[in-house]
Amino acid sequence: MREYPCNLCGSDDLAEIACAPTYMAGRPLHVCRSCGMVQVAHRKTPEEIKASWADEMYRADEKTRLSDTTYTARIPAVHARQTFAADFIDEAVSFRGKSVCDLGAGEGDFLEMLKTPDHGADEVFAVEPSGANCRMLADRGIPHFDGIAEEYLAQATDRHGTFDIVTLIWTLENCPSAADVMDAAWHLCKPGGHVAVATGSRILVPFKKPLQYYIGPNADVHPYHFSAKTLAGYMAQAGFRMTDVNRYIDSDYLVMVGEKTDRTAPISWEGDNATAVLGFFDRWDKETQGFYMADGPSP
Repeated sequence: MREYPCNLCGSDDLAEIACAPTYMAGRPLHVCRSCGMVQVAHRKTPEEIKASWADEMYRADEKTRLSDTTYTARIPAVHARQTFAADFIDEAVSFRGKSVCDLGAGEGDFLEMLKTPDHGADEVFAVEPSGANCRMLADRGIPHFDGIAEEYLAQATDRHGTFDIVTLIWTLENCPSAADVMDAAWHLCKPGGHVAVATGSRILVPFKKPLQYYIGPNADVHPYHFSAKTLAGYMAQAGFRMTDVNRYIDSDYLVMVGEKTDRTAPISWEGDNATAVLGFFDRWDKETQGFYMADGPSP
């Protein structure tokens, strides 16, 4: 374990969210005092986080897609959110006739959607660290790279600047470094291409579920928690100008699309007020305890 500075702005001035250890098996969660980004500052190395997703969250099972006890795109809620993201991104920039690289592609269900006549993508490519998932991608005939985005960027120099759209569908929050992955997306995009990020991590909007369903003991594999402002900040820092965002205020999803710029001029971004974020979690904790957990939080 080591302590990392803010992944968005680089500041070392991080405040602990007081209620977080109650839900995270004693582990802390931090908010950057400079930009309001919520993140796990004390976490495993990038290599260990990658291994957790490749070997633990997705179990390498040669005979079945996944154990019933592990994460899978077959869950109806996951299928629903992928469909929402595909439709929203398609309306924003259109997949038809375009090349798409999906970073953290999982079992390939999202890319399968894009290949259908409804969306009409011309080329799909997957980057995925799980060997078990890569075998599924191969079975589906989806070209893929077995590894993380940074490794693909380093090895596939011939694909730099060749994809029309790079997607991160419930992936960016699980990366060792969200900033490095956004940088990889910029390099993989064509000039004027787009990045699309979909996530369920939403800060400073009305609570739609108890806090224990938002943060939990597996902090290392989900180190980043975005608001619309901080996600726009990641886009700006990477060189993407935000063009589209869904109406997340009354949705379970946050989906944002950005257009690649040439990085010759900085893109302004605002971030969140750390005091407001700390207050938000304090109120969320009180409502969770009062309405969902009268006898206290579950172990």
